[in-house]
Amino acid sequence: MIDLQRDGAVFVLRYDQGENRFAPEFLDAVDGALDEVEKAEGPRALVTTGTGKFYSNGLDLDWLGANGDRFEEYLGRVHALYARLLSLPLPTVAAVNGHAFAGGAMLALAHDFAVMRTGRGYFCLPEVDLGMSFTPGMGALIQARLSPAVAHEAMITGRRYTAEDALAAGIVQRTAPEEEVLPAAAELAASLAGKQGETVRRIRTGMYGPALGALRGPALG
Repeated sequence: MIDLQRDGAVFVLRYDQGENRFAPEFLDAVDGALDEVEKAEGPRALVTTGTGKFYSNGLDLDWLGANGDRFEEYLGRVHALYARLLSLPLPTVAAVNGHAFAGGAMLALAHDFAVMRTGRGYFCLPEVDLGMSFTPGMGALIQARLSPAVAHEAMITGRRYTAEDALAAGIVQRTAPEEEVLPAAAELAASLAGKQGETVRRIRTGMYGPALGALRGPALG
């Protein structure tokens, strides 16, 4: 489901469950991996990536369809993952190897930086086409991480951004061919690993205080 490896100061957390949707067991596994990263000693940084053509497609709609009575609880867990990434005491980089849709796109936005694969895969917030609204926490995260104009376009139109589009819009910071996405993300992470973790956390939580407050508040507002 997931795999966590360490190469020097860089931890690489790889999601390997098809579309990498946020099933409860997936969330459990990611939380366990982040526990291990947080407990590690010495300089460190985190890279997350997917497998094949998916980084993550976000919410597990099949699970939700069978567990509608747990909808708010489930959203709270997803919000908690975003909030945890925003408050980790170490730099984070998303190696977006393929499609990052909806909740998966927001997962990428919860990282400090992102490197996106060229040639295949989109960054997309398709909620408008699915007849879904954004929770207060999700909306706050998106608007905290993107410029107002880009957040407006992404949320209102459901545009599918290629790697080149995403770079121009400031959604990601670098692009690379498929075979170079993870190495490029790991190189960027290694260059940041020496930053003081608690200082990184304090700066980030100060920058994104309102978004963290929304993510930690009631899931449905």
